[in-house]
Amino acid sequence: MGKILCATRGGPAAVQAQNVAIALAKAQDNPLMFLFVADADFLQRSISAVRPDVVEAELESMGEFLLLVAQERAQKQDIEAEILVRSGQLRSELIATIRDENVTTVVLGKPVGEESVFELKGLRALAASLEDETKVTVIIANDDGGDR
Repeated sequence: MGKILCATRGGPAAVQAQNVAIALAKAQDNPLMFLFVADADFLQRSISAVRPDVVEAELESMGEFLLLVAQERAQKQDIEAEILVRSGQLRSELIATIRDENVTTVVLGKPVGEESVFELKGLRALAASLEDETKVTVIIANDDGGDR
């Protein structure tokens, strides 16, 4: 039995990934965890007088809310899901969570629309590096492998 980790940040891609993770947890009878990574590193490039600690706390609160919504979505399908908010850089926090929580499968959301943080090529590269480094299976929700 392995744990399924769904990294989520909100938006259409996140909902698709959450649905895939929930279905996978149900089909495999495996535990499910939703993860939000609050990354305030972008503030280091800001010239305004912003308090990174306050912004990071707000990001964490927003992340917890998004995870509670995902958890409720899972509960409606009779799946209990843990939630976890971490602070730091996405890749390193994913790896730490994979190791800390004995994760065997990671579900990521395929970028949707121009507002997406990730380009599909970059997300695929992240998925491949996670698989290489941690030996988990990474699924990009609704990615047919095209558009390379």
